[in-house]
Amino acid sequence: MAAAVSIGIGGMVGAGIFSILGVVAQAAGSAMWLAFAIGGVVALFSTYSYAKLGATFPSAGGAVHFLVKSFGDGVLAGGLNLFMWAGYIISLALYATAFGSYAATFITTTPSPMLVKSLALAAVLLLTVVNAFGARSMGRWETVIVAIKVAILVLFAAAGLWFMKPGNLSPALWPEATAILFGAGVLFIGYEGFGLVTNAARDMRDPRTMLPRALYTSVILVITIYLAVSITVSGNLTNAQIEQARGYALAEAAKPFLGEFGFRLIAIAALFSTASAINATLFGSANVCYMIARDGELPERLSGSAWKDATGALLLTAALVVLVTLGFDLSGIAMMGSAAFLLVYAAVNAGHLRVLKETGANAIIVWLSFITCLAMFVALGIYTWRQQPAAMVALVIIAAASFAAEWAYRRWTGRTIKSPP
Repeated sequence: MAAAVSIGIGGMVGAGIFSILGVVAQAAGSAMWLAFAIGGVVALFSTYSYAKLGATFPSAGGAVHFLVKSFGDGVLAGGLNLFMWAGYIISLALYATAFGSYAATFITTTPSPMLVKSLALAAVLLLTVVNAFGARSMGRWETVIVAIKVAILVLFAAAGLWFMKPGNLSPALWPEATAILFGAGVLFIGYEGFGLVTNAARDMRDPRTMLPRALYTSVILVITIYLAVSITVSGNLTNAQIEQARGYALAEAAKPFLGEFGFRLIAIAALFSTASAINATLFGSANVCYMIARDGELPERLSGSAWKDATGALLLTAALVVLVTLGFDLSGIAMMGSAAFLLVYAAVNAGHLRVLKETGANAIIVWLSFITCLAMFVALGIYTWRQQPAAMVALVIIAAASFAAEWAYRRWTGRTIKSPP
């Protein structure tokens, strides 16, 4: 179970907290910690749903498998799976941009957008090569990396809570309630990684018992870490300071009580964290693309080897990540990523309602999972349209293209989804 918990914590803490703090603060201000709490509640509802689905339908496919089991072999399940793959591509762009933001602080105190994007692209290309030569060897270090970054965040929060200025957290400084909900929507990409735990269900000795424990343990631990870190950041920096250091807000928050050493420590942890997240998500998202191609929803050649151990799926995924990274800034990518996964999780919960008799889940909790994800998506959609209309338009185009591509490919080839064992 320890390995599964590590996957969940790594998937959530992996890079989210290092990259989204400034974007969340832009919406929720000093009530950022409350936004993280609301996002955590939404994640816990879906954790219950995923735990029941994973225990009933254990497979390496996770949500890909759940959607086919719930909606059957059709354009709906296929389009949702393609859209989920797009969500992972957006997440990769977020992690890469965060890597570029922190890496740039070692070069200059006033990094330009071009420098940040150049470093981000270098990270994607380098880690694509690493995956091509065998990412599994690096996977052995993932548990160690997770332990180190969690230890650094706990140290940061423990020291920061001692030195923080309580006045910075005064409810009098909070924005209106809708702004806090907008912040909760933006940060959901920091929680979505718990779904990766279900991909390990097939390898568990007793998934009905171990999977729910691994899911709840990882999500509750991450909620606790996020709350402590967000309170520390808001307690040590003003909203203006967070906004100024939006790309590397976590490192900037360490300065008031740990000085330059604290800034560098957090920045180094961020580089390790974002790099490991890029590596793991590249491997995972390429596998999603590989499984979709293998099961009949994309061209078969994407499931074959293209160079070294790299499949066509890996190379296509990396190329699309480069395009998203170049096309949008950190805020736009974070909003697109959170919106995409809120829709995917809402779809998985909606599908779960169709198989309740098989999973034995409580219908009320599954309905709450579905409604909260959908409500959060609507709130985030309104905020994104106001702040980053191009990002919202791009997300709608990506969603439409996912279903159009699935329909056209099925009509062209006549292929159907092969049900996983």
